[in-house]
Amino acid sequence: MASQKIPLRNIWLLFLYAADLARFKGQLSVETESASDLPELVARLLVQVMQQRLRRNLSRGYQARHAVLSRVRGRIDVLATVSGQLLERGLVACRFEEHTMDTPRNRLVRAALDQLANRVSKPTLVHECKALSLQLGRIGVAAQKPSRAAMASDQISRNEAADLLMVSLAKMVFEALIPSEQAGQNYASGVDVDVHLIRRLFEKAVANALRLQLHPLGWQVQHGRKLSWPIEHASDGILMYLPGMQTDIELLHFASKRKLLIDTKFNHIFTSTQYKEAMLRSGYLYQLYAYLRTQEAETVGQGWRSEGMLLHPQCGPALDAYVDMQGHRLRVKTIDLMGSAAEFEAQLLGLAEGFA
Repeated sequence: MASQKIPLRNIWLLFLYAADLARFKGQLSVETESASDLPELVARLLVQVMQQRLRRNLSRGYQARHAVLSRVRGRIDVLATVSGQLLERGLVACRFEEHTMDTPRNRLVRAALDQLANRVSKPTLVHECKALSLQLGRIGVAAQKPSRAAMASDQISRNEAADLLMVSLAKMVFEALIPSEQAGQNYASGVDVDVHLIRRLFEKAVANALRLQLHPLGWQVQHGRKLSWPIEHASDGILMYLPGMQTDIELLHFASKRKLLIDTKFNHIFTSTQYKEAMLRSGYLYQLYAYLRTQEAETVGQGWRSEGMLLHPQCGPALDAYVDMQGHRLRVKTIDLMGSAAEFEAQLLGLAEGFA
């Protein structure tokens, strides 16, 4: 898949679904069509989003302060006030919080703009990134990238939805290993890349697209659940050597007792041997089959119908087929990332067909 070229508009759709931001898909379409590579696309989008946020007032946070004041503000620090004999001088030590623009999310955005200014090549876009970074600095936002702990503490609430896209784009800069590409117009070229980025986006986008479609129908969509081996007896020390099992996507419908395990892979679904030109990759089938069989005590044993699906991007002829083995249906399916945005989104949302 690395040698393929994926239209940037489809990477943008993958990103929106992966970040659970599908409601923004009708916005910023001009930027997705005019960008020449992936770093430029992210830079253009972040610049436009930040310009909008600054026009509408950037979100503020609160910063804990401790100060000696002439009048009470917040809570009195009794120990500091008494030990310093401050009351005799008409002063009092106080602990309080005050508004600040220097929040973790705003620092992340400024750091992302600085990073993008060094990655894109168009002078006008470089200037816009630097100008926005300086503007954030003038209102008190530090240039230092926040720690993971700081970002975890800066949760975005429902009434701060305007910050979701801004923060998600900034995170993409640091978490997705955006490359310096040399590809043709409107494509993200692959050898260095994007494989890591798009593999992650692909898995998360599929999970969220299924959640959007199936949650109203009573399905639960779980992502990255760890499975247990059905061990009856084990010698000392062997358990530490057993490989872990973790699903990509798991669909559960308790009313009908149906379970579907989806394993997403971001490479060609076929391989070749000296005997066959095209053959399904055996390792992937073995893995999915093992997942289904090892969980039979909690599925088949409880009256559940358990199925599995291998989902790959399409790198040749489309494939949607299944085989029933020992009470389990194993399905293999491809999704085309190279078509138009409308066709690609229809395939993404069409994955839920037949699950109702």
